[in-house]
Amino acid sequence: MRWSAITLPDPFDILGQARAHGLVYGATVSTGPLDERTIGSVARPDRELTDEELAQAEVLITDLHRRLMPPRPLTPAQVEALRLIAKGYRYADAADALQISQSALKARITAARQHLRARITAEAIQRAASYDLI
Repeated sequence: MRWSAITLPDPFDILGQARAHGLVYGATVSTGPLDERTIGSVARPDRELTDEELAQAEVLITDLHRRLMPPRPLTPAQVEALRLIAKGYRYADAADALQISQSALKARITAARQHLRARITAEAIQRAASYDLI
């Protein structure tokens, strides 16, 4: 929705604050279910956004929302492997605790990283924790 089309009250003067920073023309995009909503705005100082620019903003914000949504759930085995590594277990100790080989542990960690779109294990642990998966 273009800011110029908003008729709702603005008790926090958000649009006024944007104008004070030179952002006179803009639009806000809202996407996702109510419990996981992403709201993004784009603005410019010189003119209203074109319909094409507004459509591009919607595509961009929707794509960002999709990318930042929690991934599909991890398996219990992947969760337990990440949980042990997060607690500071070395791979050998974590594998022993789970009564599996180190290669099986590494396979679980690798699969979890892929599910979480993480490049390294520390990033996977951080993302799993932020999604309340571990």
